[in-house]
Amino acid sequence: MTEILQISTNSLQVPGEDKSASASPPGSPSPSRNECSIAPLTPSPSPRTEVRPRVARPFSVVVAIDFGTTSSGYAFSFTEDAETIHMMRRWEGGDPGVANQKSPTCLLLTPDLRFHSFGFAARDSYHDLDPEEARHWLYFDKFKMKIHSTSDLTMETELESVSGRRVRAIEVFAHALMFFREHAIKEVKDQSSSELKDSEVRWVITVPAVWRQPAKQFMREAAYLAGLVSPDSPDQLLIALEPEAASIYCRKLRLHQVIDLSQRSLTNGLDLDGSRPFDSSFRQAREQLRKARHSRTFLVESGTGELWSEMQTGDRYIVADCGGGTVDLTVHQIEQPQGTLKELYKASGGPYGAVGVDLAFEAMLCQIFGADFIETFKAKRPAAWVDLTIAFEARKRTAAPGRASSLNISLPFSFIDFYKRHRGQSVETALRRSNMNFIKWSSQGMLRLTAEAMNELFQPTINSIIKHIESLVQKEEVKGVRFLFLVGGFAESPMLQRAAQNTLGRNCRIIIPHDVGLTILKGAVLFGLDPTVVRVRRCPLTYGVGVLNRFVNGRHPRDKLLLKDGREWCTDILDRFVSIDQSVALGEVVRRSYTPARIGQKKIIINIYCSDTDDITYITDPGVRKCGAITLDLLESGVAAVVSVAENGKGPAFERREIRTTMQFGDTEIKVTAVDVITGRLVRASIDFLSN
Repeated sequence: MTEILQISTNSLQVPGEDKSASASPPGSPSPSRNECSIAPLTPSPSPRTEVRPRVARPFSVVVAIDFGTTSSGYAFSFTEDAETIHMMRRWEGGDPGVANQKSPTCLLLTPDLRFHSFGFAARDSYHDLDPEEARHWLYFDKFKMKIHSTSDLTMETELESVSGRRVRAIEVFAHALMFFREHAIKEVKDQSSSELKDSEVRWVITVPAVWRQPAKQFMREAAYLAGLVSPDSPDQLLIALEPEAASIYCRKLRLHQVIDLSQRSLTNGLDLDGSRPFDSSFRQAREQLRKARHSRTFLVESGTGELWSEMQTGDRYIVADCGGGTVDLTVHQIEQPQGTLKELYKASGGPYGAVGVDLAFEAMLCQIFGADFIETFKAKRPAAWVDLTIAFEARKRTAAPGRASSLNISLPFSFIDFYKRHRGQSVETALRRSNMNFIKWSSQGMLRLTAEAMNELFQPTINSIIKHIESLVQKEEVKGVRFLFLVGGFAESPMLQRAAQNTLGRNCRIIIPHDVGLTILKGAVLFGLDPTVVRVRRCPLTYGVGVLNRFVNGRHPRDKLLLKDGREWCTDILDRFVSIDQSVALGEVVRRSYTPARIGQKKIIINIYCSDTDDITYITDPGVRKCGAITLDLLESGVAAVVSVAENGKGPAFERREIRTTMQFGDTEIKVTAVDVITGRLVRASIDFLSN
């Protein structure tokens, strides 16, 4: 063939894309710089949307694990009674004044790296260790943030414990998931009327929507290692996006299950009478929840809740998941009458969770006592440091705008004693010399933080959240939002509520579910029961592969010219699969066909590239990076061994085989399947984002 073949217009295509630069013709040479060792073919014509038939799955129960930065939990529902969600059993221990039933996300390993405990038990056991002994144990707290902040995440990425010892991150996450698996399975079997097999349980694990594919794959690999499901049954595990799960549950809300901040008259964070603090409604809601939780079951609407009766076709809303580590935002449109959801703008957010307040408190301690002392104390007295952070966490929850009295935070005796021996002066002297007038010392061994001090700690994080939401609502796709749902543990903070209402309340109604800390968990169960509820999503990045195309003088740069067999080729052209912020419907597929480049080739490896912009032409452009690889295993399908006899009788010649690859970008994870076109046999295909 002498002409360039065009990408089929029926494939998932970016409007306005230069189709002549999208694929290589059959027989395209593979340049030496191309690691793929493939010869791309034109994709076979395929419909834009492939409707996936609803296959009856043998799942009897859905178990969802909300794996949070600061707290985690599980819930489940039997498919025969899908309107009832069972919450996990109450844990031993717990913090006073905390309404939800989740457990702190902390893990304790023995000195020989064996699992010891998780949650409250881990925290309490570590507290009870002798200071010298504690230095040999491995205590991990808020470790989920490491996955978000690591740019080169792999299976070998390590986590550092409080005592400084390191272990592979995948093992830490697997230990935690194994803990939840054992507890959840025992509770499910206790409530099941029949004997359940492992294959009858569908698992759902929540992750932030701003997490990229490597982090999602990491959680899946950790689940495999923990024994939740087998790698041979990947459909038994779903990855749910946290704000998306919250949105799914918010569809079910009735008016008495929410607090509408826009219907409350406020002055400087107080009710009109000036007496009740801003969080009084939350105290009432928590009390109602406590009374309702004796059975630990929640009933959800079979259709959409009455809150949605006020919405008209085309109305938009934002869900802001304000968690411990990140703030995640998604913009949805509910489609009536079926109640499905359509994402209107790609998920966004950042590391603006409640942990930011904790880090501000640590920075304040460093300013008072010296960063070198704080680091030494954390290394020498790790358990006491954990006690101090727990004490601050408990007081942080009570911070409210307009509060006149100071918040008292107990300093561990070992901190006071260690500072005196290390610095030769008292803690009180250090406070006096720091000139931080809004922090006082109490003779009872407590730091007294004034309202001004708490405001200083909260404002940087809250300002980042509000600024991000303000920026989001200015986007053309988001304008006209009617509702803003605040969910997640940090959404309980009256400080955040007041800031959101004062800044954003003029343009939309701000809604907070009563069980705000459990909203994602319940939504994850509903997602497991019906994964098709989100019908359209937006691509977070541009994805594609590098291909060759016929070189065109004047269009292609000379440094991309490759001469092969007397022909001129342009290398490194990006063949887009999807573009950033492109709408992709559930079941919509991208098809590409490839052929082995040589006889006996056992594998085809196709490198995947991504970018956070669509203004790119080549895989070498700034901002484009290799992010993963698709592997097609030809040996198992028998493709590698196929040889045909040439018509001219001169002996065997390699028969050109077409391997049709189908990729789905409309789910929460990117999926790939492949088939040998001639034989119709499936080709084992996998996509890996952790091996770069």
